[in-house]
Amino acid sequence: MHRTEDVLATLSMIRQYKLDVRTVTMGIDLQPCAAPDLSTLCDRIRERLVHYSGRLRAVCREVEGRYGIPIVNRRIAVSPIGWVAAGQRTEGLLAIARTLDAVAAEVGVDLVGGFSALVQKGWTEAERRLIASLPEVLSTTERVCASVNVGTTAAGINMDAILALGHVLKETAERTRDHDGFGCAKLVIFANAPSDNPFMAGAFHGPGEPDCVINIGVSGPGVVKAAVEDLVTHSHTGPTLGDIAEEIKSTAFRVTRVGELIGREVAARLGVSFGIVDLSLAPTPQVGDSVGEILQAMGVVRIGAPGSTAALALLNDAVKKGGSFASSSVGGLSGAFVAVSEDAALARAVEAGDLTLAKLEAMTAVCSVGLDMIAVPGETDAETLAALIADRSPSA
Repeated sequence: MHRTEDVLATLSMIRQYKLDVRTVTMGIDLQPCAAPDLSTLCDRIRERLVHYSGRLRAVCREVEGRYGIPIVNRRIAVSPIGWVAAGQRTEGLLAIARTLDAVAAEVGVDLVGGFSALVQKGWTEAERRLIASLPEVLSTTERVCASVNVGTTAAGINMDAILALGHVLKETAERTRDHDGFGCAKLVIFANAPSDNPFMAGAFHGPGEPDCVINIGVSGPGVVKAAVEDLVTHSHTGPTLGDIAEEIKSTAFRVTRVGELIGREVAARLGVSFGIVDLSLAPTPQVGDSVGEILQAMGVVRIGAPGSTAALALLNDAVKKGGSFASSSVGGLSGAFVAVSEDAALARAVEAGDLTLAKLEAMTAVCSVGLDMIAVPGETDAETLAALIADRSPSA
């Protein structure tokens, strides 16, 4: 039995504070599609994707209408193409990317992730070719997203791959310069990549997953901000850090339950497995939907000042703990995204000179993601880009 106050609190989160299901991501195993013949491989990929995802858009609309909870994006994550396309030359990899792009448009999903390579311990010739193909793939397709995992705690870091990716970023930016270098926004470079992350551009269908699975990404920075502000407003003596942490945990609990409800409903209607809920505070440029504004509500007047990293660590920890208490199916990244170009408060802090790259690197060492959606000068060379990746990789 749901308590009336919990129902009303959830309704308020949706209507007033921009709570949404940021993404319903369908993970699909493409390894059964492998074939030495390129035409056969592409045909199999298309047939398998349409078979599983053909009804995804319609079902999401049905569930959205039933519960009144916005589902912002519908996406597909596939097995790392570095596995599926082993033995293919560059032309074959480009054909696979075009197939993924066409099917995504056909079934009505926003993005498809998984044009990926896992090279933390070394790389095959096929994975080298895939990484080399990324500038053309990302600049000539609309919906295809890519990721490369360059390190793990156990295996260490593949520095050769990082250097290659510095050049990939540089070339991709040049190829998409007429679109503000947007091709780079479709590439994630990971260390310790989760295999069930539903958020783009880094989603892929990793090892140990079933044939098809529904993973949910739920977000609500505005909800958490409102909860913290309400706590501060109604506290006569001012809340302690412990009070703030408990309020964030309670809010994360409710948000996670909403995400799991939607995910299980979508999975049941499609007849596939339900996977995980990823509760990640992913900002948008809208005022009120900002991780930076949460930090300000917690008492950090100037983001980037001393105390900013500690406040972000508290936020990230409380979100993870609240989500874990709400569901046994929490996975993915689950925490706070410090995405500068997508967060109005963080962008203002950068413009004011309060939030520097060095401070941002320190802050991202205690949250779920690293350097995220940051514009750097166009004249930055590939070696410097690689060095930035290398600096951030050990703390992932």
